[in-house]
Amino acid sequence: MVIAASSLGTVFEWYDFYLYGLLATTISAQFFAGVNDTTAFIFALAAFAAGFAVRPFGALVFGRIGDLVGRKNTFLVTMGIMGGSTFAVGLLPNFATAGVVAPILLVTLRVLQGLALGGQYGGAATYVAEHAPNHKRGLYTSWIQTTATLGLFVSLLVVIGTRSWLGEAAFANWGWRVPFLASILLLGVSLWVRLQLNESPVYARMKASGNTSKAPLTEAFLRWGNLRIVLVALFGAVVGQAVVWYTGQFYALFFLEKTLKVDGMTANVLIAIALALGTPFFVFFGWLSDRIGRKPIILAGCLLASISYFPLFHALTQAANPALAEAQARMPVSVLLVDSSMPCSFQFDPVGKNKFDSVSCDVAKSYLAKAGIPYVEKSVGDPVHTNEVAIQIGDRLVGAPSTMDLADTGRRKGLIAAFQKDLQAELAAAGYPAKAEDARINKPLVVAILFALVLLVTMVYGPIAGMLVELFPSRIRYTSMSLPYHLGNGWFGGFLPATAFAMVAATGDIYYGLWYPVVAAAATLVIGLLLLPETFRRKIEE
Repeated sequence: MVIAASSLGTVFEWYDFYLYGLLATTISAQFFAGVNDTTAFIFALAAFAAGFAVRPFGALVFGRIGDLVGRKNTFLVTMGIMGGSTFAVGLLPNFATAGVVAPILLVTLRVLQGLALGGQYGGAATYVAEHAPNHKRGLYTSWIQTTATLGLFVSLLVVIGTRSWLGEAAFANWGWRVPFLASILLLGVSLWVRLQLNESPVYARMKASGNTSKAPLTEAFLRWGNLRIVLVALFGAVVGQAVVWYTGQFYALFFLEKTLKVDGMTANVLIAIALALGTPFFVFFGWLSDRIGRKPIILAGCLLASISYFPLFHALTQAANPALAEAQARMPVSVLLVDSSMPCSFQFDPVGKNKFDSVSCDVAKSYLAKAGIPYVEKSVGDPVHTNEVAIQIGDRLVGAPSTMDLADTGRRKGLIAAFQKDLQAELAAAGYPAKAEDARINKPLVVAILFALVLLVTMVYGPIAGMLVELFPSRIRYTSMSLPYHLGNGWFGGFLPATAFAMVAATGDIYYGLWYPVVAAAATLVIGLLLLPETFRRKIEE
């Protein structure tokens, strides 16, 4: 009952949180329509990440409350905040209706969700662990680890069902609201189930004996002995776990849909299948960690991720959009710049004012970034195609409008439209597809690759709750374990999609964003090997 009730409530909270991530492309069109498409999508991912940014603060606030007044009531409050915020997203006006107020309201609700989630996970994991036998703690807490994936899986099913029921046009227009509004039903069920629970036995005994902490924040973070463990847990375990998790479950989905141009419905279905196949392995690796330890499994997952991501994502391109892979190999695209030409802008404008339409190089690169076309940038000594900038596709050149001509605002729109039309025609002639052809997608292979990514997620994530619970004493456990978990997953993991896609947009290399998780996972491997203790035989009653 403890495991089922804790897991059900956590599944619901992750469902709420991940709806936004699944609908990032739709939300970018609804709430960030006032900027160029590339910036709008990165803004949408950044708003997604805003919920993660505040999770450590939620961990501090609700972790302290959980150590002061108890586990059960604290995560009832966090669930109510999460559910109410998700329901409200379905009622928000879009940019066309409310202008800049719309994204401000959206980010505000994302912040509330993040604060609530920051207090939720530590409570659920601690609550289950404090009920579990010492020799089965990894197994029992691994069910909590399945909830993030199950929440994503449920949200995928709801999104797929709504899209099928309403059709893509209606879904893009207003149907995207339905999954958010439906969450109010799940909130009612989850609250009722959790109300049936009692306080954890470890906390109840601690409270009865008067041993609860009076100042959990001070004990957890202002005393070097505990703060050192917090830092080791963060950099020696959680950072790697976080980047592997978000790469395998979110970045892979965005890569399929945004970069490889796979239809949104198809991408969702393929991810859902991979998740269904992979989810039991959370429990398997939790069980295994009770026998061989938490540390070797988590660090092995980081090692495998750091050496396999580049080949796996290259294979994903071959399987999901073979036409793109073939065109890239046969007719590579280059942006040719005259040495004296004006330098290109970074293809992301954080204030949303740069339309990338006034400089020749920006016009060329922004179109390629929007179209998901991989390219390299080259400097040449002499003008090419009588233009300061040109796109080279194989041995063909398409000249971009000059910066001087673009200065004429009356002609600018027409010049850009003509350039884009010519470039689109040349790209099509070279075999670059506007979208992935469904008939050519090797769906079994795509699912196999996605399953491999999810399997790495289960390795790093299945044992992590048991390890974090075992690292810290009972009196400050909720506070101490929540902060490193949410710093790692909120900041290092939550910002991964937006950061990685900004890296791709800036370089033109569709795989460049993978350096983010590869470096982070490798760093965690080294730090974990040197500093992270093994915990699986510890008792947690102290």
